[in-house]
Amino acid sequence: MLERAWARARVSRAMYPTNARDPQARAENRRAMRLSLVAGAFMLVGKVSAYVVTGSAAILSDAAESVIHVVAVAFAAFSLALSFRPADRDFRYGYERIAFFSAGFEGAMIVVAAVAIIVAAVDKWLHGLTLDRLGLGTLVVAAAAALNAALGLYLVRRGRRTGSLILEANGRHVLTDSWTSVGVVGGLLLVLWTGWKPFDPILAILVALNILRSGGQLIRRSVAGLMDYSDPAIATVLEPRLQRVARELAVTYHHVRFRHTGHRVIVELHLLFPYNTPVGEAHRLATAIEERLPAEMPYDTEVVTHLEAEEDHEEVHRAGAH
Repeated sequence: MLERAWARARVSRAMYPTNARDPQARAENRRAMRLSLVAGAFMLVGKVSAYVVTGSAAILSDAAESVIHVVAVAFAAFSLALSFRPADRDFRYGYERIAFFSAGFEGAMIVVAAVAIIVAAVDKWLHGLTLDRLGLGTLVVAAAAALNAALGLYLVRRGRRTGSLILEANGRHVLTDSWTSVGVVGGLLLVLWTGWKPFDPILAILVALNILRSGGQLIRRSVAGLMDYSDPAIATVLEPRLQRVARELAVTYHHVRFRHTGHRVIVELHLLFPYNTPVGEAHRLATAIEERLPAEMPYDTEVVTHLEAEEDHEEVHRAGAH
């Protein structure tokens, strides 16, 4: 059920008109991040208490993941605040790309948590399994799973709605924490049902292997962003809008490039004009595209144009290459 909900939460940002740089969206994103931090600390206290009561390896692994989660959320909150800092003398393009570092850090923390879960489960298994009051522990972890599922879906949707990779990555981490708890509950229920204690560490290890995949996906997305990956989903939104605006202004173009900075999409393109077009007229049309295309886009967009003569632009490029 969570997988289906997560799939629905992955609907393209093109459906949502809000952008993360809007003052209201910015304030709401910060409130969402604070909520995530408070909830993470609350969950950690509950899980540690459940482990102390039960001695369950699975609950210990869940608590270990929550420790990593609180650290990651604290870094994400810092990154979110930094990402809105305006450009300055040292960072002329602003601080938005911290979003990709934040996503990578969250992914790395998920991987560390998964390894810690496996190590803790194996250690408990090898040194003997002592379990007590599993019913109470199961209820605590089940409640944590439900709360984290709701919070995670909210953060993911909020992040995608505003184009905030930091918030979306944090939401994915919260969902990972929820999946960990679901696996732990499954293991504890199997132990209660069958009386076979090894189900406890086995389920903890299986959950850890599953969340490794989630951490790897976040790291891959972080690397893609830092390498200026051209997301096909953005191209699907951009191309028809650019074609419509260019057609209405009777302008031709080529060499379109774009990248996502963490909050904005930056589009670069070359505009082609007849050789005898006055510079003022070419500049007027270029400015019109730079203003109209962002207004058509469903998320914060900046357009940068380069003017060329359509008769000899290829020759000029070839000459410049030598």
